[in-house]
Amino acid sequence: MLRIAKFCIQNQSKVQNAALTRFISTTAVQCKTVQNTDKPASPPGENTSFVMNIFRGQIEGRQVFPYPNVLTEEQRDTLKMLVDPVSKFFEEVNDPAKNDALEKVDETSLKGLWELGAFGLQVPQDLGGLGLTNTQYARLVEIVGAYDLGVGITLGAHQSIGFKGILLVGNPEQKAKYLPRVTSGEFAAFCLTEPSSGSDAGSIKTRAVLSPDGKHYILNGSKIWISNGGLAEIMTVFAQTPVNDPKTGKTVDKVTAFIVERSFGGVTNGPPEKKMGIKASNTAEVYYEDVKVPVENVLGGVGNGFKVAMNILNNGRFGMAAALSGTMRSCIKKAVEFATQRTQFGQRIDSFGAIQEKIARMAMLQYVTESMAYMISGNMDSGSSSYHLEAAISKCFASESAWFVCDEAIQIMGGMGFMKETGLERVLRDLRIFRIFEGTNDILRLFVALTGIQYAGAHLKELQNAFKNPAANLGLIFGEASKRVVRSVGLASPPAMDHLVHRDLGNAANLLAKKIDAFGQAVEMVLIKYGKSIVNEQFVLNRLANSAIDIYTGAVVLSRASNSLKDHLATAPHEKLMTEAWILEGSERIDNNLKAIATGRNLDNFTKMSKISKNICEVAGVAQPNPLNL
Repeated sequence: MLRIAKFCIQNQSKVQNAALTRFISTTAVQCKTVQNTDKPASPPGENTSFVMNIFRGQIEGRQVFPYPNVLTEEQRDTLKMLVDPVSKFFEEVNDPAKNDALEKVDETSLKGLWELGAFGLQVPQDLGGLGLTNTQYARLVEIVGAYDLGVGITLGAHQSIGFKGILLVGNPEQKAKYLPRVTSGEFAAFCLTEPSSGSDAGSIKTRAVLSPDGKHYILNGSKIWISNGGLAEIMTVFAQTPVNDPKTGKTVDKVTAFIVERSFGGVTNGPPEKKMGIKASNTAEVYYEDVKVPVENVLGGVGNGFKVAMNILNNGRFGMAAALSGTMRSCIKKAVEFATQRTQFGQRIDSFGAIQEKIARMAMLQYVTESMAYMISGNMDSGSSSYHLEAAISKCFASESAWFVCDEAIQIMGGMGFMKETGLERVLRDLRIFRIFEGTNDILRLFVALTGIQYAGAHLKELQNAFKNPAANLGLIFGEASKRVVRSVGLASPPAMDHLVHRDLGNAANLLAKKIDAFGQAVEMVLIKYGKSIVNEQFVLNRLANSAIDIYTGAVVLSRASNSLKDHLATAPHEKLMTEAWILEGSERIDNNLKAIATGRNLDNFTKMSKISKNICEVAGVAQPNPLNL
């Protein structure tokens, strides 16, 4: 324990500082801003994030159990009135193949989407929108994802990130001026990425300098790969601004968010980019030359750009899971229709174990993704602010699962799946970007691991402080000591979870609870072993993140299936099967990941892989010659 306490006081702040400077996603996901937006004033133990708490080996179930049911009858009725028209529009009006071939959304579709109110789903009704909750939004986005991801990106780039900053942190004047415009025909865009700044958003070069009269900022720079970049009239633009540091009195550069109109002058864009997928979505480079931005168009305060960006992206990530759960549902439908009609060797191919395993795994991935989307949207609608890690996990999981499901659907359909007319090749191309944009999955995994480790380290620091006045903190000290002693002789009980779920899922819940306990021990071991250098141990961090993903997804489906069993839904037995299968396989993955970061053989293999990579990079390609040496 003394060793743990010593580690905390020496390295806690260093781990935080390293995390702040290294791991920033394309959407400015920065560990420091988690502290800013996640109620740092609250005692660490009061954080209601399920994922954050598993890094301490604890179960914080308030945001997971029971499964959210947040819609009022009026909201449910409103949603019912919208689901059928939106579905009918995508079935009868929108043509995804045509949009893909045109490399833009057809004008008829665009007009219809504006008329439906699809570009202002969450804008308050008095400002021209539909005023939907996050859960209502998720349901409609799921429909879009089932039919056309290119259209989905056009819609999402506009409202999920394009003007979302105005909706979240805009002042009353900004909302009154701009929200009616973005719901009535003017496109919006989110402009952060630059040629020299991808995951390292802190390296952006675009600058905004206050004019001598103090009435506007002069904006210069450029942004690349901007969705809706060639269409947008209203943009959320991030630029470096000189800010006086009150602590030092020196002027430093900090990122500020601005609302920029194309009509200000000096805003131009390049031609649409040629892309692998989501071709219907307009993607372009945007240039700013001496653009005069009024000071009243600063969004969220001067120097608060990172905080604004992360608020925007954390708030919208659940929508990606919702959309991709719809995509997976569509892919599964096509694959199953084929498998139940195709006969080979005298049998329908859905009777073969190899095909059954594919379909079962596809169904589980869709179930998990869909469950997370509505879990997180429900948490947000209930007023939670502790969902950042869960949202990051949902983005990673959904984007990787959807790719797998679509790929397996193509495999089940064989040559037919490879044909353009089936539509799956377009979906596969469209899906590839989701693992890259709005924070690459690689960066988000590090974000999850480092933020969770930081939270776990804060608890160890609390122990260190207790040693300064042991007489007043005997309960805490001996409580922790007894936990470690009991654990060391194998008598410890894992945190209980069976009371949170339906009795028929008790065994699965107990299995997951054991993994949460093991995960907490592994995080503590990592903190002690690596100290401040943990920030550089990405082989280890990735495996911790993957374990956290398996734990959270397991808890989410336990919650949803428990609700279904409690309500006696017709699909409850099916959901129970999927949940039990998912948790069993997830538990095995957790065991393997935790073993990998604890055993010398695996750690040595990480060193080998690092050396292999360095060898390849030194020669700028494959290091060995052709076997024929010719």
